[in-house]
Amino acid sequence: MSAADIRVLVVEDDPVAADAHALYVGRVPGFTVSGTVHSGADARRHLEAHGVDLLLLDLYLPDGHGLALVRTLRAAGHTADIIAVTSARDLAVVREGVSLGVVQYVLKPFTFATLRDRLTRYARFRATTGEASGQDEVDRALAALRSPQPAALPKGLTAATLRAVTDVLRASGGGLTATEAAADVGISRITARRYLEHLVVAGRAARAPQYGHVGRPELRYRWSGR
Repeated sequence: MSAADIRVLVVEDDPVAADAHALYVGRVPGFTVSGTVHSGADARRHLEAHGVDLLLLDLYLPDGHGLALVRTLRAAGHTADIIAVTSARDLAVVREGVSLGVVQYVLKPFTFATLRDRLTRYARFRATTGEASGQDEVDRALAALRSPQPAALPKGLTAATLRAVTDVLRASGGGLTATEAAADVGISRITARRYLEHLVVAGRAARAPQYGHVGRPELRYRWSGR
């Protein structure tokens, strides 16, 4: 760990997703993982014991909403910046987060490239120091936090199809096989499985073999995100 590394606390209730996020953070130069916790209470205890520069914060925690945690931290004098990692798309929540110092939002599911882009932009923003010479310099500093275009999905996947697969999986009570998802969305089974596996890797779905049929068991996918 370099003295200049940005120290990141991963706050995520899903242990699999938390480990994946911590792994992603550790792969970005200039960042180091201070710790991984699964609740707001654990996050507060960690911050009391360790220096942290940035929280990678899930908004849905078992002991309360992530923004409630941010309000508590601010009241206690903690100044760590926040990158919210969430599946929530409510713009009212986004606006409230901005008012509390959330500098970036990353929507689940996401790839390593997406998080790397956000962390790199945050590092550039954090590195801006001194007095601005004028409006243009202020604008350039703030622009470091903005993404000029949506982060790319893995090769061969599209955002529209990912939304469709996500929607049918979330709506299914008992989960779906790749064959069932393909029929619902109108794509091939192989294509459906690629999207379902992407959701598993992103920590938004879980899979388990489905037994009781002749031949090899088929995998059944269930939504595990929020």
